[in-house]
Amino acid sequence: MSDRGPERQQDRHESVGIDRHIDRLEDRRDAKEARRSAGALAGQRARGWTERLLTRTTSGAIYAIVVLACLYAGPVATTLMVSAMAWLCCSEFFRIVRMGGRMPNEVVGLGAAVLFPLAAYAYGLRGLVIVLFLLLAACAAWYVFTPRANAADVAITVFGPLYTSLTFSSLVMVRVFDGGLTGATLTFGVMLSVWANDALAYVVGSRLGAHKLAPRISPHKSWEGFYGGIVASVVVWVAMAAYGVADLETPLAITGGLFVGIASVVGDLFESRLKRGVGVKDSGNFMPGHGGLLDRSDSMLFGSMAAYFVLFFGGIL
Repeated sequence: MSDRGPERQQDRHESVGIDRHIDRLEDRRDAKEARRSAGALAGQRARGWTERLLTRTTSGAIYAIVVLACLYAGPVATTLMVSAMAWLCCSEFFRIVRMGGRMPNEVVGLGAAVLFPLAAYAYGLRGLVIVLFLLLAACAAWYVFTPRANAADVAITVFGPLYTSLTFSSLVMVRVFDGGLTGATLTFGVMLSVWANDALAYVVGSRLGAHKLAPRISPHKSWEGFYGGIVASVVVWVAMAAYGVADLETPLAITGGLFVGIASVVGDLFESRLKRGVGVKDSGNFMPGHGGLLDRSDSMLFGSMAAYFVLFFGGIL
């Protein structure tokens, strides 16, 4: 409380007219000082919530615009975008595991992260296998000639690009099957089904969530949100079938929505488990309001991989 408080209380009876009202206002302000310092006033909370919402919305809109522009610009632009995103996601993954005491070879791992999408575009599945063999050979040579390296570091070096880039390359495989609008729309539909899953799961879970899905890993996720997210994914895939995108049929679309929805949740929980294991909230700060790009892409990694398998075995790709 201000030092003037006791003095003002002593002179209260001497204040008249407008001075008395000023004293009362200052007393009220002094009484709220502790809450103001803690940022607990209603106006401060509203302003903070609004700023976070605007920051999150703006960065999310920029992200969506860049993705859409690359998808519809063509397979090459999509491949370069996925390669850049995979590199950054792999870098954030290595940051997380370093906090857990591991020492991966980032040159080898990040190099493979860049190459997987490029190889998928140039040679398809054979290209992915070639990069995988090169990654294993490079890690083996590093292990042999580096006494400080241990088997866990080698395993993490291999797993990093597999987790963040090999899975991300599924989007490239979907996009390159058709270089025109059909391929772009199908790829966008796959990504939209993952985004819709995340969005509706959050809305349903925050309003109706009563049964925890994985309280030790992600306390805010609920079974109600999980089912809501699955419905959203299925709706997007059925909409693609209804509009005749890539000759999708409704049974395959429902299957795709189910598999993508489930895989997206697994991907989200997997990354949450990684972060919880080292005690961090975000994988990075690349996207204001969202955290790191890996935070934004965790569901997409597994979801796009599930979509590729559904489309491949369903005869679309």
